[in-house]
Amino acid sequence: MKILLINPPTTKTIASIMPKDLEEDLDFLPPLGLMYIASYALKNTNHEVKILDCPVEDINYSDLTEKIKLEKPEVVGLTAMTFTLIDVILTAKIIKQINPNIKVVLGGPHVNIYPRETLANPEVDFLVLGEGEQVFTDLLKNINNLEKLKQVSGLAFSDGKQIINTGKRDFITNLDQLPFPARHLTPSKKYFSIIAKKNPTTTMFTSRGCPYKCLFCDRPHLGKIFRARSAENVVKELEEIQSMGIKEVFIYDDTFTIDRQRVVDICNLILRRNIKLSWDIRARVNTVDEQLLYLMKQAGCERIHYGVEAGTEKVLNTLRKGITIAQVQKAFILTKKVKIETAGYFMIGSPGETLSDIKQTIRLAKQLFPDYVHFSVTTPFPATDLYFKGLNEGVIKKDHWREFSKNPRPDFLPPAWEENFTRQELFKILISAYKSYYLSLRYIVKRIKELRSWDNLKNNIKVGIKLLSLKNE
Repeated sequence: MKILLINPPTTKTIASIMPKDLEEDLDFLPPLGLMYIASYALKNTNHEVKILDCPVEDINYSDLTEKIKLEKPEVVGLTAMTFTLIDVILTAKIIKQINPNIKVVLGGPHVNIYPRETLANPEVDFLVLGEGEQVFTDLLKNINNLEKLKQVSGLAFSDGKQIINTGKRDFITNLDQLPFPARHLTPSKKYFSIIAKKNPTTTMFTSRGCPYKCLFCDRPHLGKIFRARSAENVVKELEEIQSMGIKEVFIYDDTFTIDRQRVVDICNLILRRNIKLSWDIRARVNTVDEQLLYLMKQAGCERIHYGVEAGTEKVLNTLRKGITIAQVQKAFILTKKVKIETAGYFMIGSPGETLSDIKQTIRLAKQLFPDYVHFSVTTPFPATDLYFKGLNEGVIKKDHWREFSKNPRPDFLPPAWEENFTRQELFKILISAYKSYYLSLRYIVKRIKELRSWDNLKNNIKVGIKLLSLKNE
């Protein structure tokens, strides 16, 4: 059986929480979820599996149609996030127009939240709920036997009379049993990030699940139980990545530094085996210390992304971040001290937030002076506590996300937290924050001093032009 896993073309119809001027994505990073699905299916079945990554291959919908006709797959798998739903459904329609007998399988966060609404699309045959590796492979083994599929946990589908939902499967506790992502099925040398020290780049998970309880968390499908791969297993994958000629790894764990000893073990193994890779992580400000940061730097850590979110204790408490401003300041000071780059993430327009609070957030960002700053409008994503809070309190007037899942249309506007500000006011503040940070003389001088290559210069010029063109009104 031929299996084709598709990362659909990215079109301008994707619903956005950003002003149109800020929509463009300057990175092309590999589809990690599809690569995991592919590697597990290859290991546990005899099926032929291919990955088609349309954005990085510059494949439009016309090209995609021809590719599908050429490949003649019997099963097509797609990852559905709410913000990619329009492209996912459009791709599913194209598949069924080519051959109605091709089975279309969707996984990802969106289908876990809205399974019934997703299956209402006649182009969708099966949903994979929760972690997909084992469930998708079991689906392939029984795909032509609906009675057997009713015994496979982690699936949703219609048997022609009713929707069958077999419930989510238990989370995979031993992540070391998963084969490494099938990077060989992708154009691994084409992936890059504008902030990477060296390209090509790749993505990686060393753990799943986050034990923290942030109000805005939008990854419920991975659970709240922290499950980590062993240091040995992680470093073996890094060795494989290095052998492929990849230069930098973006580690996508929610919080890489939850288990301090594991991080120490990973770093020591990297140093012992002389692995020369740069890597980039996400961490909480209350999970790092100077000794750990120094060891990470020695082992190749180039950049840490910190979710700060707000510049006042009041808003941090509302968001249930579990951190303090003092911890934020200390983490940035120590990270800079050991010469690891920093990326700071800040949200504007959170519950109860005033203009004075927002100004304090922007002031804190400038005080911390990260190498990269990301401002965003606080957005109540589907199935988050923030979204339910908005519905319960009447700040959000209707169930926007459920309506969108039933009718994914290009003109959809995700809800913002319009308690004290309108959406337009929040975007105006957002653009002003970006301009005041990135176009400041202090930041421009810093970037000029740190230019590393001609490509680096071109990327900086591209971003600069983009910022200059932003309209405040």
